Amino acid sequence: MDQNAMKEQAGKAAVDALVRDGMTLGLGSGSTAITAVRYIGGLVQQGGLRNIKAVTTSFQTELECEKWHIPLYSLNAPEINGALDLTIDGADQIDHKHFCVKGGGGALLLEKLAAYASKVYAIVVDETKLVDMLGKTFPVAVEIIPESRVFVCRELAKLGADCTLREAARKTGPVVTDHGNVLLDISFKGGNIVYPALLEEQINHIPGVIENGFFTKKGPHVFVAHADGSVAIWD
Repeated sequence: MDQNAMKEQAGKAAVDALVRDGMTLGLGSGSTAITAVRYIGGLVQQGGLRNIKAVTTSFQTELECEKWHIPLYSLNAPEINGALDLTIDGADQIDHKHFCVKGGGGALLLEKLAAYASKVYAIVVDETKLVDMLGKTFPVAVEIIPESRVFVCRELAKLGADCTLREAARKTGPVVTDHGNVLLDISFKGGNIVYPALLEEQINHIPGVIENGFFTKKGPHVFVAHADGSVAIWD
């Protein structure tokens, strides 16, 4: 089974296990989470899932929901009232403690808001995203206001981080997030990030930082798809 097929397996397994009629759902970003969005959309169109209210974590996910006619709401809408029954999202890396690194697609701010506003949080990944230690092979995103770039980089260096401003792929200049901020990609000397929960707090205490890509405060249910076609569930 190739990686795309594994992603579909993980997304489908999470939806079948957790999504029910009448739920308020946070729908995440990225290629694996989008498989869950499409599966939910198919169920909605076929009448197999009713009265769903969805909150998206990126413009990408919003467009996908529009294609599948999934009803969309703001987290501030009275029908949602700032709380979600369930959020399903992907991850760039996940370790044995269920700690994640997210933000490779630049949507970490709303992804974290949806995750932490949810009663139940689910992560869907394929087996290539499993790691022994976060940050060895994938940088951690930090969303900042543009005016704070030099100061934040200096403060992150005190935590042992090397900083790179994320550059856009199809335009000159940095990546600009959906909320008009910029992203730093940070790595740690030797790739050894021993205390991700502590670093999540320390980074967010730096003035100018909006949010960072460590997700450690909300223990998710994890659906891991394997090349043999199986899906392991970590509770």
